[in-house]
Amino acid sequence: MNREIICIDLKSFYASVECVERDLDPFKTNLVVADPTRGSGTVCLAVSPKMKMLGVKNRCRIFEIPQNIRYIKAKPRMSKYIEYSANIYSIYLKYVSKDDIHVYSIDEAFLDVTEYLKIYKMNSLQLAKKIITEIYNTYKITATAGVGTNLYLAKIALDILAKHNVNNIGYLDENRYKECLWHHRPLSDFWQIGKGIEKRLNKLRIYDMYDLAHSNYNKLYKEFGINAELLIDHAYGRESCTISDIKSYNPKSSSISTNQVLFEDYSWDKARLVLKEMVEVKSLELIEKGVVTDIINLYIGYSKDCIKATGGKLRLPLKTNVYSQLLKGFLILYDKTTSMECKIRRIGISFENIQAEENIQLNFFVDDMKLLKEKKVENAILNIKNEMGKNCILRGMSFEDGATAKLRNTLIGGHNA
Repeated sequence: MNREIICIDLKSFYASVECVERDLDPFKTNLVVADPTRGSGTVCLAVSPKMKMLGVKNRCRIFEIPQNIRYIKAKPRMSKYIEYSANIYSIYLKYVSKDDIHVYSIDEAFLDVTEYLKIYKMNSLQLAKKIITEIYNTYKITATAGVGTNLYLAKIALDILAKHNVNNIGYLDENRYKECLWHHRPLSDFWQIGKGIEKRLNKLRIYDMYDLAHSNYNKLYKEFGINAELLIDHAYGRESCTISDIKSYNPKSSSISTNQVLFEDYSWDKARLVLKEMVEVKSLELIEKGVVTDIINLYIGYSKDCIKATGGKLRLPLKTNVYSQLLKGFLILYDKTTSMECKIRRIGISFENIQAEENIQLNFFVDDMKLLKEKKVENAILNIKNEMGKNCILRGMSFEDGATAKLRNTLIGGHNA
């Protein structure tokens, strides 16, 4: 059964918020969202629509912006963007239930309006227009919308068609998709086809969706495995997944991860200190969620023109969320695999095989009483942080030269709050 899906995107969201906060028109203002303290190599989180009209690409670096363009540089304020996003989400809730909304990102959401059109006595295009108009009238944020008969078509209508329509709305059903986009190029314009997949398709002499729909499926399955099924469905504009499927999905396995791009090149010793801080933060997260792990992963990325990334995976002798046990494993990996000669710029850690703590049995080869005492201390630390703030209690290592936890505790998603 076809659904009526609206996919809404908040245009150049971060930059638009900064313009609105300054009582400026994003379509007439040159503005980039970037932290000026990070130098000319920092990535712009967003550029205003006016900057895009001048040829400046989103997610560019400061030094890539032509020097003849004068612009405002706005320091990122993630808490402000989250506030706007939450307020706009409340507009969605005026029209559809939360059960029919899938938040895809901070600035994008899918709405299944199938059961609401009779109530509002509108078609899906009219309802999309009404919602994005209310967003603009209330918060001065311009939104675009894709309307389709499934999630995929709504997203493609947004990404490829809406930007070229004066009303900022695009519409697709399966027939219109074939008529309008079967010969659209490049393939990487389509959702879930990146540059890498495009190159692999090109090697099979597939350059557009028509080619894909009429290709040799055996070759596709040989190249992409089970993922070929998704490519074939999308070639015809088909998508079986619904918002209710997304809401009810429970992954068979779970993991927790974090990574950090360092502000400058770090030595082996200083990066080791940051690793300790990162393990502490994530061990507290495991405790708060009441879960444990016995498989850890480490990723170390080096400065430009140095060796390739190193790291590895390690299975721990017990399932745990205690900092000392997790740290022991990570330091074994770090000391064994990390180059002492090359400067370090990125650190990533992750925990696999996450399980509920109550399902774990005692281990006769471990001093459980000692671990229990450490666990009580960490629970106390967690409670204090939750009540008083992340920086109200810190380990001594976080005051050493090169430590980053104190600063990162003030950030949201790695950016200024």
